Amino acid sequence: MGESRPLRNGVFVAIVGPSGSGKDTILSYARERVRHRPEFHFVRRIVTRTAAGDAEEHDTLNEQAFAAALQSGAFSLHWAAHGLRYALPKSVDHHVENGSVVIANVSRSMLGELGSVYANVTVVHLSAAPEVLARRLAMRGREDAAAIEARLRRSAKAIAERDAAITLDNSGPVEIAGERFVAILDKAAAFAAVCEQI
Repeated sequence: MGESRPLRNGVFVAIVGPSGSGKDTILSYARERVRHRPEFHFVRRIVTRTAAGDAEEHDTLNEQAFAAALQSGAFSLHWAAHGLRYALPKSVDHHVENGSVVIANVSRSMLGELGSVYANVTVVHLSAAPEVLARRLAMRGREDAAAIEARLRRSAKAIAERDAAITLDNSGPVEIAGERFVAILDKAAAFAAVCEQI
């Protein structure tokens, strides 16, 4: 396989959205719903920040270990945001190449690059009403009111600029958006099954 050729047998499902939209919650809900189906692979991000309790599903590396892993080719994708470094493990490529549906929480800044790495990409943009986002961010206790307001302004701009994404509102009970997300995954799995037969 040539290095420049996008991996095409499976589907990469990217979930994006502003802080407070509930990405980890929706991913946890969907993971539980499809836990007995081997065609789905939920990817744990690697982040240079310690996980905050059960709210965040990721593995942690310090800056030095992250740099060494990057140098050794251990990541399929990597990016920086908000003073942190993020990556997905190289195993993602193997799963996509073998016809699986890979689901990962990624930065909106990575969406342009995804299409050059994976031929079949579905982008799900998770959103929530501004007052819901503000309440969830305040409950985290990481930022003061001014920082939360600035974050909400940035997310509003990003929503206006998004392209070719499925929009999923997560303002209400998790089951509503969760079931819609599972339906999106089912559609991706059906598409991957067809790709494998071609």
